[in-house]
Amino acid sequence: MADIVDNFRVADRVAVITGAGRGIGAAVARTLASAGADVGLTARTADQLEDVAAQIRELGRRAVVVPGDVNDTSVLARLVDRTVTELGRLDIVVNNAGGTAPRPFLATSEGYLERAFHFNVTTAFALAKAATPHLLESGEGAVVNISSAIGRLRDRGFVAYGTAKAALTHLTRLMAADLAPRVRVNGIAVGSVATSALETVLTDDAIREEMVHRTPLRRLGRPDDIALCALYLASPAASFVTGKIFEVDGGLEEPNLALGLPDL
Repeated sequence: MADIVDNFRVADRVAVITGAGRGIGAAVARTLASAGADVGLTARTADQLEDVAAQIRELGRRAVVVPGDVNDTSVLARLVDRTVTELGRLDIVVNNAGGTAPRPFLATSEGYLERAFHFNVTTAFALAKAATPHLLESGEGAVVNISSAIGRLRDRGFVAYGTAKAALTHLTRLMAADLAPRVRVNGIAVGSVATSALETVLTDDAIREEMVHRTPLRRLGRPDDIALCALYLASPAASFVTGKIFEVDGGLEEPNLALGLPDL
């Protein structure tokens, strides 16, 4: 009888991951490789990608590096093409790249809103679409979209980012309907995770302490918390799961850091 833990392995499968140079994306890449996958990586900073690729190779797995800005969706098509050419197949897509800085409502232009949507939603759609023929061929295809808790919560300053992540969340559900039964599509609504991106907000200990105190589990998330959920969703262990959003956020039911934006 096979060990039940084998259901969480992705041995000899191939994944592509955006935003893979650091933080959550790098953690997902390492975790999938530890579970047996080869990976195609993209992000804007080539040196960071090469560092992650070296870690993948130390784990005995193969890595393909495709530097570029995913806002140029031709980068995503190139990521798929090079990964399939060099690694032979494609089974898993992790749409991790995204993000938009908070901005007060009256300072949010139409262009800012549209750029947030493109970065967080259109890029995920474009990569999934480019990958789908290969995922169908795989027979075990899985897409994991990295969304955010602010896509369901509300706070001032998040009109652009929160709206985009809410759209990504529903895109996940709709894609799951379109691609069932041959490709599974799920998402992760991420809470406050201690990455270099969050460090731009954690400007002093008091802010960090407030965020920790207002998180029910009394800590910030770690990139590996998200990576382990991504592994589950990409693996045979989740073979009966599609169209779902997993909230990996420490138990948040309200934002854990007020930006202090005043009334208009």
